[in-house]
Amino acid sequence: MQVILLERVAKLGQMGEVVKVKEGFARNYLLPQGKAMRASDANIAAFEAKKADLAARNDETRTEAQRLAETLDGATFVIIRSASDAGALYGSVTPRDIAEAAVADGFPVERRQVVLTTPIKDLGLHEVTVHLHPEVEAQITLNVARSPEEAELQASGRSIQDLAAEEDAAAEFEIAELFDDIGSAGRDEDEGGRA
Repeated sequence: MQVILLERVAKLGQMGEVVKVKEGFARNYLLPQGKAMRASDANIAAFEAKKADLAARNDETRTEAQRLAETLDGATFVIIRSASDAGALYGSVTPRDIAEAAVADGFPVERRQVVLTTPIKDLGLHEVTVHLHPEVEAQITLNVARSPEEAELQASGRSIQDLAAEEDAAAEFEIAELFDDIGSAGRDEDEGGRA
């Protein structure tokens, strides 16, 4: 099926191009989203008449998206989730969770704008791309933690695994000192009993 693109579509083409796509993609995505219209002679003529208006609207939305990207790019959002001691989440962080965190901080981000290349299933800092416009994107950081205190720890560059290792090392040191004290007390008793 041939369609006329009403806006830039990634990996497909620029606004105004007539491209050939599979019927399902056109019927289920491009046409209902208003990103394209069927390429008939009447529609091509109608598009040429509306082309200036569409270009102006596209420039306006791009400018608006660029303004938002300037403030959103590099922002960090904290998401609190339950997780195991090893740092594996019970579930995963979804684009909806990320959009809700951004909206809670005052950024108008929709779920469909969040792009996750891999599912987020563990605690820590994660880089996520947000497509604000077909030509504008921003990078944000997610700080996934079990508590606000843990989020602050991760933000300072330390992980919960580092903290757990330090606690284990401190506990082992205390146990070793305790056994050293018990061993030296036993030697003192043996020496005292021989005298």
